[in-house]
This record gives sequence, structure tokens and C-alpha cells, in this order.
Amino acid sequence: MEIKWLEDFVALADTSSFSRAAEIRNVTQPAFSRRIRQLEAWVGAPLINRATMPAELTPAGRNLLPLAQDTIRMFSSVRETLRPPAEQGLVRFAALHTLTVTFFPGWLQTLQSRARHFGTSFIADRGGIEANLQALTDGETDFFLTYTHREVPFHLDREKFASIAIGTDRLIPVASPELRIDRKITPMAGLLDRSGSSKLAVPYLGYGYSSFFGVALCRMFAKNPPFRRSTVHESTISASLKELALTGAGLCWLPQSLVDRELEQGLLVLCAADPAWSLDLEIRLYRSTGKSGPMVEALWRAAGEPALRNS
Repeated sequence: MEIKWLEDFVALADTSSFSRAAEIRNVTQPAFSRRIRQLEAWVGAPLINRATMPAELTPAGRNLLPLAQDTIRMFSSVRETLRPPAEQGLVRFAALHTLTVTFFPGWLQTLQSRARHFGTSFIADRGGIEANLQALTDGETDFFLTYTHREVPFHLDREKFASIAIGTDRLIPVASPELRIDRKITPMAGLLDRSGSSKLAVPYLGYGYSSFFGVALCRMFAKNPPFRRSTVHESTISASLKELALTGAGLCWLPQSLVDRELEQGLLVLCAADPAWSLDLEIRLYRSTGKSGPMVEALWRAAGEPALRNS
């Protein structure tokens, strides 16, 4: 069975005319009639009553029509989904998952108010720094949206790749108001500022050592006073660590933009006032300097406007 047979059948049902349906389907009437007969042979029942004018559907034809329409829609949807985003007219992004939740929606809205409208597509966050960058260097995506920090340099050829700063954020230590540590209920607000905190084995929700945040935090820990921690869970996705932190599973460093509401509501508390325990982050947009389509160029120009970068 071929999908074009179903499309022919739906056109015939819409027009009740072999000649008109053949014209719509851009085939000769004999070829059109032959394809309808092939569909009937595949179904095993007549679908059209040819003895009437205009043509009418048989009971089998009436039963098949909604199924044919649904099948055509389904295959069209699948085909569109599987097409490369560049062929769909979408601007392709690789991005850290947190930025797709916290930063990207508002930034895109502002961007599109100042430039032409365009569709966007995300590839999945691959977790590790190098894996996400690889999508850009391999040409799988038009842009890479990421946090950056001076302690975690990106190894990109500056002649082949350009970047602009488009926002800021801060990685801060948070936890639920109280955690059970060493069999005792411990208040977590300001824990890292208090003397004696280094003796506690704090349950820790970490990022591992391949993710951007994991590398940045590892270097921060090396510079700060000793911090005993017992890793209870690791994930490269900040949003999942946040949900665990809300349950009281442990202390975690999270982007402030992701937890502002929970801090205001008292569901999470800041575990250090000392800025040495936080990381100031820059949000940067990377792209290849090679030739790109007009939508990519329009987005890049709009993103580089000072008013947008400072918003």
C-alpha cells in the first residue's frame, strides 16, 4: 500500500469526481482510476460506487475515510519531525538544559520583537562541555548557548568561531532549610560561613566532572576552605538536582535564576553569604564564522545589539 493511494482516495471523497480529483492530484484520469483500484485491491473491498453520479463512497469507503485522513496526518507529522531542522526553516540551537528553561524563553521573545520572526529547534543537552561544543563544530547546530566562567576555558578556534555575551547569572549553594547531617538536624542557612562546618560530611548533589558546572565547582572547591561532602546523587541537569534539593536530599549549587522563587518562598535557603562560595557566570552565544543563512545572520545581529545584551 502506498500513501499516495490514500491521498487519492481522500481527494476523491472530497470532490465526488474522478476527473476533478485526478486534476487535483496532478495525474491523468486513467492513472488516477488505476490507483484507486489498487487501493481497493489492497483493502479487499470496493470503496467507490461507480454506478452513481457523482461518485459515492461505499460503506467500506465511509469506514476507511477517517482512518485514511488520520494516517495521512500522522505520516506528514512524522516526516516533518524527522526532517533536519535546517530544511524546516528553523534556527538550530545546542544549549545547556537550564538555559532552555530559565533564560531562553524571555531572551527569544525580546529578540523576536527586534528582528524578523523565526522558528527555533533545540538538540538535546549532551551533558559534557566537549560533547555540546562538538555539535557546533560538526555543523549540527547554528548556535551554542552556554554559561561561561574564566575558570573553564573553551577550546575553540577564534578564527572559525565567534561569541557574544548576552546575559549573566550566578551559581549559588542552596539546600532545604534543614538537613540531617551526622544523625543531627542541621540548619542550612549560612552553613558554609560557620566555623566548624568543615567537620560535617554534608550530603551533596553534584554534577560529576565532565559537565561545565562540575568542572567549575571542582576548581572553586580547590581554592576555598575544606568542604567535606558525601555525594548522594549526580546529574548534569540542574533542574533535576533542584527537585532533589527541594526534598531535602542534599546541598547543591544551582543557577540563581532557577531558584529565585524557591528562595523567596523559603523552600530553599542560601548556604553561604561569602561570595567565595558562589560563581559569577556569563551567558554566551557561540556560532561558526562561516557562511550562514539569512535567519542565522539576522538573529546574530539582533543578539549583538547592546540594548538586548543589557536587558
